[in-house]
Amino acid sequence: MDKLGYLAEALTPINMMLAAVGVLAGIVIGALPGLSATMAVAVLVPFTFTMDPASGLIVLGAIYTGAIYGGSYSAILVNTPGTPSAIATTFDGFPMAKRGDGALAVTLSTIASVTGGLVGALFLMFLAPPLARIALAFGPPEYFWLAVFGLTLISALSVGNLMKGLIGACFGLILSMVGVAVIGADVRFTMGSHVLLGGIDIVAGLIGLYCIPVLIDLIATKDPHLRVEGAQTGFRLKEAFRLVMGDKVNLLRSSVIGTLVGILPGAGGSVASLVSYSEARRSSKTPERFGTGHPGGIIATESANNATVGGGFIPTLVLGIPGTPPDAVILGALLVQGIKIGPALFTAQSQIVYTFIFGLIIGTILMLPIGLMVGRYAYQSIISIPKAALVPTIAFLTVIGSFAIHNNLNDTAVMIGLGVVGWVLNRAGYAPSPIVLGLVLGQIAEQGFVQSYLIGNAQQNVLGMFFGRPISLVIIVFSALTLFYPLIAKAIGAARARRSQTDIMVESGDGRSR
Repeated sequence: MDKLGYLAEALTPINMMLAAVGVLAGIVIGALPGLSATMAVAVLVPFTFTMDPASGLIVLGAIYTGAIYGGSYSAILVNTPGTPSAIATTFDGFPMAKRGDGALAVTLSTIASVTGGLVGALFLMFLAPPLARIALAFGPPEYFWLAVFGLTLISALSVGNLMKGLIGACFGLILSMVGVAVIGADVRFTMGSHVLLGGIDIVAGLIGLYCIPVLIDLIATKDPHLRVEGAQTGFRLKEAFRLVMGDKVNLLRSSVIGTLVGILPGAGGSVASLVSYSEARRSSKTPERFGTGHPGGIIATESANNATVGGGFIPTLVLGIPGTPPDAVILGALLVQGIKIGPALFTAQSQIVYTFIFGLIIGTILMLPIGLMVGRYAYQSIISIPKAALVPTIAFLTVIGSFAIHNNLNDTAVMIGLGVVGWVLNRAGYAPSPIVLGLVLGQIAEQGFVQSYLIGNAQQNVLGMFFGRPISLVIIVFSALTLFYPLIAKAIGAARARRSQTDIMVESGDGRSR
């Protein structure tokens, strides 16, 4: 059966219905803080065992991609990432919502998510085997430098006060080291408490640092949560498409970055969105607008994190190595169904895999109308609900979300404690984003560094392990460019100003001589 036959099978009414239901369920789950894509897929996996393998995979893929996109709703409207991959969406999404452009921000997120998802799925269809071999070239040094590359985003998040941004990131790095070390099993920073032995869960940490300060501020002030006067609540499709087409290079670049990062096992959507945001800001003509409600920030982050869905399936299907946590759950479902993972999958069981890929593409396309409808009513609901009802609802969801991660009250206690600390730090001028950045990337950086050091020490070539690998050198160069770009741009601007002033003086001198 050729690919047109697989497409026809994916377009059957039952598969179309499963894709639509899966996307809708994923969006709803992803929009609730703490209920991640991994949780959504894990809970619903048993229901797919009685289905046809291709149909079951289509449901899981639709839930996965819908949940990744759904995380942008709460990130934009409540300043709380629904999923870790939506962390960077808060940087510009919430400022847009606060000035009355929440509907536009949601529409931008929808268009960017659909585009990124399609790019990732197309890469999966046509380039899976060669891209999976690239993923195998990434070792501990590359993961360490990739985490460092993500940390250079601190310079973008701390405009006006870089020192406080660096201090916040260091605090996040310390939080990432709490508990038993990934390598060596050393117990660190637990202060004798068994509650902290398992470390700070990333989802509990980001809910606490982002959501609790917002709740406290909502209670402490009489101002409305979002500006209603003059706010435009329609789809604003024309305006959104115009902004996307004007920033199409950013859209495509971020989608490709998201796909490539998704291929790397363990990296995930949070790293992809942070790296894409950093590159979007670095290449922008107006980098100072990022973090204040710039549409390009949403386009970069949402296209990247949805592209990781298709990218993550590449090593999962070709190598049997999960690219992201939800992929690990889906890999288990594949094994239960008796599907043999490996390069031969695309030939021996091509009907299942290609029907699934086409179903993933269909689900991503369905995300556009479904996402616009859900997003429109979500925005209207958020701006119309009084604070007396909104605050308890969000507080309830944060408690349930943090508890549901591991069914552990300790995670809820950590979430509340970090939330209070985050509110105090926020009042002192320390933004939550650098702290969360350190928390998310700290574990990746530590594991990559320790493993690289041990391997290099065994080979008696530590420096060569860190600085002698081609991929590592490329990442180091990009990290340096991102870190020092503000200084370079400032120097170039000053040089241009001096040159223009010199030209004006020369022209005025020529005029006087004549």
